[in-house]
Parts: sequence; structure tokens; C-alpha cells
Amino acid sequence: MVFWRCFVASGFITFFVFGCGDGANSSTETIKQVVQETNVAQLLVEAKASQKAEDFLHQGNNLLDAQRYEAAIAAYDQAIAIKYDSPETWINRGIALTALQRYKEAIASYNKAIAIKPDKDEAWYNRGIALTSLQRYKEAIASYNKAITIKPDKYEALINRGIALTKLQRYKEAIASYDKAIAIKPNKHEAYYNKACSYALQNNLELAIENLNKAIQLEPNKYKKLAKTDPDFNKVRSEKRFQELL
Repeated sequence: MVFWRCFVASGFITFFVFGCGDGANSSTETIKQVVQETNVAQLLVEAKASQKAEDFLHQGNNLLDAQRYEAAIAAYDQAIAIKYDSPETWINRGIALTALQRYKEAIASYNKAIAIKPDKDEAWYNRGIALTSLQRYKEAIASYNKAITIKPDKYEALINRGIALTKLQRYKEAIASYDKAIAIKPNKHEAYYNKACSYALQNNLELAIENLNKAIQLEPNKYKKLAKTDPDFNKVRSEKRFQELL
């Protein structure tokens, strides 16, 4: 099977600081002006701190892109120390931890993001990936379902949900999940390939070949090579028609 991953990168945050109006001669107006100036100063301090946190976040994202995962985590930790309530930072930290196969820590990081912003589909989706990697398939499906509820056209979650369902031998549901992904993104070769795997595991040669052929048409070199050794095709690999496809 082919697993689908999706990383999150946060954009820059722009800060706006609004000044005060003209002062008056009365002592009341003077007091108001002092309070307002204090508020503006506080806003400036907060803005600078938030910008510093944002700088660490983007530093972490660059390190993540460069596959320097330990360094990325260190940058995200610095961002979190300044601005704890950034779901993007917690999500990308989880992605770095997942890349290092530190799945339990990654899940804890995604949980932090979800606690801050429960409707963050990327957090639920990436949490599902970590749970799948731990072979906690039922929990992974529940996490993918959350991501799909928030963002119904998230075809990556539909594909990965199909994989988790296949692992539980819930083939009919898996195929339905792949079909939904295909309805959203008709040229998603991963969906066709994984759908072929589900049919092959059920020893359904006809539909395994049909869907594998669609995947091969979209990505010939990748899937011809992959299907030769993928254990999901063991039940049909010796069939002449299957061999001819490769």
C-alpha cells in the first residue's frame, strides 16, 4: 500500500498597532492618555514576542523541509516557549517527531494543537498518521474521520483511512473511502493503487487488475515496480493476466 503524507507550513503573521487620539488638557484626559500609552507599549512588547515566536516557527519549518528534524524540534520548542497557543507550531513539531518515528511524542504534540484549536483538520489528519504507524488502526480511523468531518474534501485523509480499514480487513469500507477520494481527485494514483491492493487481498483478480492498471497509467514506473514485490498482491501475483500488466 502507499501511504499519503501532508505537511503543514504556517505563513507569517502581520501585527497592527493602533495609536491614540489627541490628548486633552484635563487631568482625566491626561490619565486616559497615560493608560492608552501603557496599553500601546504592552501591545508592542506582545507583538515583538509574537514575531519572535513566528521567526522560530519559520526557522523550524525550513529545517523540517531540509529534513533536519532534531533541529526543527528545537526551533519549535523555542517558539512554543514564547507563544504556547500556536496550533501550527505543535502540528509541525509533531510532523518532525513522526519523521523520527517518535510516534507517541508526536501524538502528544498533535493533541496539544487540538486542545488549542479543535477544528484544525491538519492536526487530526497527522495524528491519524502517527496512530497508523503504531498500528492503532481503530484510533487512526477515528482521527481521520475527524479530519474529514472538518474538511470533507480532504482526499489524503480518505486514502489513509482506507489503508487503516484495509489493515482491519474492512475491505468494503476501505474501497468506499478510496472511491470518495477518487471522486474528489480523479487522478489520485495512490487511491487506485490502494484500491487494487484491497481487491487483491480479497482475491478479486478482475478488479485488482482494473485498478492497478489505472494507477500504472498515471505513474507507470512507480507502480509496475512496486506491484512486483508488494505482499498485498501475493494472492494474484502468479496469475498470467497480472504478470502481463507488469
